[in-house]
Amino acid sequence: MNKTATAARSRKRTASKEQRRLQLIKATMRSIARRGLSDTTMATVASQAGLSQGIINLHFKSKERLLVETLRFVTDDYRQAWERALENAGTASDDKLTALIEVDFEKGVCDRNKLAVWFAFWGEAKSRPTYRKLCAERDESYLRILTALCQDVIDEGGFDNLDASIIASGLAAMSEGLWLDLLLTPEAMDPERARAICLTHMASIFTGYFKV
Repeated sequence: MNKTATAARSRKRTASKEQRRLQLIKATMRSIARRGLSDTTMATVASQAGLSQGIINLHFKSKERLLVETLRFVTDDYRQAWERALENAGTASDDKLTALIEVDFEKGVCDRNKLAVWFAFWGEAKSRPTYRKLCAERDESYLRILTALCQDVIDEGGFDNLDASIIASGLAAMSEGLWLDLLLTPEAMDPERARAICLTHMASIFTGYFKV
C-alpha cells in the first residue's frame, strides 16, 4: 500500500474515533438532562447512543472519565463560542461586551441539554475536586474577560465611581440565573428576553452605552 493510501486510511480511523467519542459525549449529555447526574450510568448512555457498553469502555474506560470528558466538552465548547464572539465583535469595548451577552443566549450555548449538564455538574462541584476545577477554570477565565471589558468602558466613559469587578460579577450571575430560568421555566423565559434583560441592565449602569 502506498503512503498516500496509508495516510488516508489513518485519517479515516482517527476521524471515526473522534466522531464516536463525540457521539458518546452527546449521549451522556442527553442522559444527564433526562435523568440527572447520579442516575446516568454506562447503560443509560449506551441506550441513548444506540451502542454497546463495551464501546463506551473502549473509548472512556470508566463512567467517571466519561463524565469528566463530558464536562470538559461543555466548558471548551462555551469558551470557544465566546472567543469567536469577541473575534467577530467591533473594536469598542461595549460592542465586545454586547457580543458576550448575545452569545450567552444563542441557540448553541443555551441548548437545554448543555444547560442541564452545566447545572448538574455545578451541583456536584463542591464534593468533586475535578468537577470543581473545570467549573472554576471556566468561571475565572470568563470573569477576567468581563472585568477587563467593564474597566475599559469605565475608562472610556469616565464612570470613575463604578467598580468593574462588581459589575462583571453581577452580569455573570445574571446570565447564569437566566440560564436557570430558561432551563426550568421555558414558558416564561426565552433567549431574546434574557438577552434584553442583560443589555437593559448594562445600559442602566453605563448611560449612553449599549443598545437593547
